[in-house]
Amino acid sequence: MRQRRQNKVGGWVEQRGAAYVTQDDNLIGTLTERETISYSARLRLPDKMPREEKQALVEGTIIEMGLQDCLTRGISGGEKRRVSIALEILMRPRLLFLDEPTSGLDSASAFFVTQTLRGLARDGRTVIASVHQPSSEVFTLFDCLYLLSGGKTVCFGKASEACEFFSQAGFPCPPMRNPSDHFLRCINSDFDKVKATLKGSMKTRFERSDDPLEKITTSEAMRRLISYYQHSQYYINAQQKVDEMARVKGTVLDSGGSQTSFAMQAFTLTKRSFINMSRDFGYYWLRLIIYIIVTLCIGTIYLNVGTGYSSILARGACASFIFGFVTFMSIGRFPSFVEDMKGEAQWALWCAGVCHQQHTVGHAVPDPDHLHFGHAVYFMVRLHPGFMHYLFFVLALYASVTVVESLMMAIASVIPNFLMGIIIGAGIQGIFMLVSGYFRLPHDIPKPFWRYPMSYISFHYWALQGQYQNDLKGLVFNNQDDELPKIPGEYILENVFQIDVNRSKWLDLAVLFSMIVIYRLLFFVMIKISEDVTPWVRGYIARRRVQNRRQRKVELAARSPSLRGYVVDVASLPADLP
Repeated sequence: MRQRRQNKVGGWVEQRGAAYVTQDDNLIGTLTERETISYSARLRLPDKMPREEKQALVEGTIIEMGLQDCLTRGISGGEKRRVSIALEILMRPRLLFLDEPTSGLDSASAFFVTQTLRGLARDGRTVIASVHQPSSEVFTLFDCLYLLSGGKTVCFGKASEACEFFSQAGFPCPPMRNPSDHFLRCINSDFDKVKATLKGSMKTRFERSDDPLEKITTSEAMRRLISYYQHSQYYINAQQKVDEMARVKGTVLDSGGSQTSFAMQAFTLTKRSFINMSRDFGYYWLRLIIYIIVTLCIGTIYLNVGTGYSSILARGACASFIFGFVTFMSIGRFPSFVEDMKGEAQWALWCAGVCHQQHTVGHAVPDPDHLHFGHAVYFMVRLHPGFMHYLFFVLALYASVTVVESLMMAIASVIPNFLMGIIIGAGIQGIFMLVSGYFRLPHDIPKPFWRYPMSYISFHYWALQGQYQNDLKGLVFNNQDDELPKIPGEYILENVFQIDVNRSKWLDLAVLFSMIVIYRLLFFVMIKISEDVTPWVRGYIARRRVQNRRQRKVELAARSPSLRGYVVDVASLPADLP
């Protein structure tokens, strides 16, 4: 029964052909390893696949990677690397690429990770990994070796025959030396600088070495190795194998994609986002404490603000602080955006942009503490009574927070750096607050640039315009003297805050929600540009640089001056010249 279940599970995910594991372990630190793999399965496996089958596939992957005993937070680097590999083999790819899977690991962790990859290869998968200077124990685990230097093939064949190849080429591996170190010594020209530095030391003057690399430069060694390989049986065998593979007709392997519906992806990412928030003290709980303290401060300072003459400006200041402070605190989500984007970077290779839509949906719901903050402040200050006025206040606060988070997501897609992103986001927020219509009244803002278009781009402007109308319209305030007539809220809106009372406050709210859509679309466009356009531009620039360098070398060689005119005839020199 278990064997049948395994075959059925394998049948669900047999479509995917290739997978890629990056060098960095982009994992969410608040999730355990089991949760990370489980969420990956929910996001990528088809909806019609039974829950029991998904769980069986997750458990099988965990056992296959040897992670059954380390499924807690705070694991080592080698275990993180195995989790990154587990996320990719979850879909049972036929071809697995890894970028330096042993980089940054100690010898024991590197050996265990490589041994796990060897087990995957023995299971019928093709595993291709780039490794820099592995230990001798790790090197013995590889089946084939492909050495490159300057883009040229130095050696390609069985790893067990590499030492024999170098020995035949005239560069045998000295006794008691790691073969991988010897290979690197033969093809890395940086060792010439080290040799030149040590050449004058007292130790090297009395040492004698039979190493042929001590007598020639690395460039000469590389030239000999490349030439020997191109005329060796290793090259002929490789070409024959390539020709055989080229004649085989079959399907083209692709990177696959998520087989989960968009609704399930959105639900899973939203759930994961809330779990991530609740487990991060600095991200969620500390901010909740700050919100509670600030709520008490605002509520007690503006407690029952009333409709007196002094409460006119007090209501304006209260609204300005609420929408300014709460939105400014939303900048704190920037590190979470960057972390989640890095976590989804690997999936972006097979998800073809859908994962970034998942980000948009997954972060669409702001923290609930924003709503609790607004609810407490509204009734402590006793703003305009009535359910519709309260509903507008909550919706405006929700829209403002979501706009800021959408803006920070767009910034994160361009600047994935915590400090720079927060500084840029805070700077944009500060500029938007300046032209919001509170610190400088709308009619007094300089019209070129600041009034048009900056104030209309600022979401603070629309939030305050709508909240001022929501709070003041329909109220009547006392005048400076009791004998003077009372002041209607409409008069204050037009003459004090310079707001057009004929414009509906719901229009201001609609503008805020339209800004959410615009920033989300901007985020998606920037992601697609970084995924599709940026690599193409970088590749084009790199190709142009290579072409320019080659052309420059040819031109310099053609313009190289002859030294014949500068050669002095020895016979023509004076006899007394020393």
